[in-house]
Amino acid sequence: MLSCKDSEKYLFTSESVTEGHPDKMCDQVSDAVLDAIIGKDPFARVACETAVTNGLVFVLGEITTQTYVEIPELVRNVVREIGYTNPECGFDYKSCGVMVSINKQSADIALGVGQSAEAKAGSSDPLDAVGAGDQGMMVGYACNETPELMPLAIALSHRLTRQLAHVRKQGIIPYLRPDGKSQVTVEYQYGVPVRIETVVIGAQHDDGVSQERIYEDILSHVIRPIIPAELADDKTNYYVNTTGRFIIGGPASDTGFTGRKILVDTYGGFARHGGGAFSGKDPTKVDRSAAYMARYVSKNIVASGLADQVEMQIAYAIGRAQPLSVSLETFGTAKVTQEKLMELVGKHFDLRPAAIIKNLDLRRPIYRQTASYGHFGRTDIDLPWERVDKAAALKADAGL
Repeated sequence: MLSCKDSEKYLFTSESVTEGHPDKMCDQVSDAVLDAIIGKDPFARVACETAVTNGLVFVLGEITTQTYVEIPELVRNVVREIGYTNPECGFDYKSCGVMVSINKQSADIALGVGQSAEAKAGSSDPLDAVGAGDQGMMVGYACNETPELMPLAIALSHRLTRQLAHVRKQGIIPYLRPDGKSQVTVEYQYGVPVRIETVVIGAQHDDGVSQERIYEDILSHVIRPIIPAELADDKTNYYVNTTGRFIIGGPASDTGFTGRKILVDTYGGFARHGGGAFSGKDPTKVDRSAAYMARYVSKNIVASGLADQVEMQIAYAIGRAQPLSVSLETFGTAKVTQEKLMELVGKHFDLRPAAIIKNLDLRRPIYRQTASYGHFGRTDIDLPWERVDKAAALKADAGL
């Protein structure tokens, strides 16, 4: 987390990428495979990875399921929906090759996931039945900088890339292609965002369009509708396609892999990260489900008014249901003691994997929609970990 909160002035930058970025294409394919399987077999074990390069999509991983999915057809549908339909882009859904290499989940891992250490020791609690699918630490974060309780830089970066995709798909800027990026630098004073220092947009485009036209169109139809006027001034910098040309993009220009945009997926670098990626993993993988739960806890604490910002870490051991450690950091913004906050978390939130899956209703096909434009702070889709349904009870129990 930022160590310069008490500084008079500092800058912080986050980025986002569109659904046509090669890494994000891979996340979407992996989560589309997960959704297709878990929609028919909610108890499937899925760990699906994807790689893309010029003319080729490679799907690999470990999947144990009672159903069947035609993966090559699914891959082509995802590529088509993203917008790679024209061979002139250097990659398209009809001509790209698709290779699939899938094995079953390791029997050694299944020993601990299917029956936790607590269940083997005699626990009859059904929420003790599922062990964590891996060891590791997961982090969640929330702050009151934006209505969605996200850091401002990543919130604006996501809004810009969604707008970039919108104007492409609606034909408002008809020469745009699917690949694109945004980047926003925010100026803080004593920990409070006060202005936008810089906005950067990279927008893939057709050949033959002038840089001047691209700049004006992006400024008019992408940047100005998104960047709050009160945070921009005459010193705010706007950069669009800073090399002067972005015709070759997507898998034709860059290899993509699932899980390579973990800070875009989370908090834009504003909070720490556990390290595990999300896409392609079923909810027994705590890399995903516990990170969602940590966000849910953090967001409800901030929404309750108990703290202005919260960073939560949860740690697990493979095959065990109970977390090894739980910690909260409020950066001096808490309205109650640390001991009280931990007591409230223990009372209102069950952090065992089976409880997380049950309480957030995670055994259903909701994942592909998270695979671009962030897993957190989403206002365009309904995600259970973004709800603040515990905030009132937390506030009441805290006596505020």
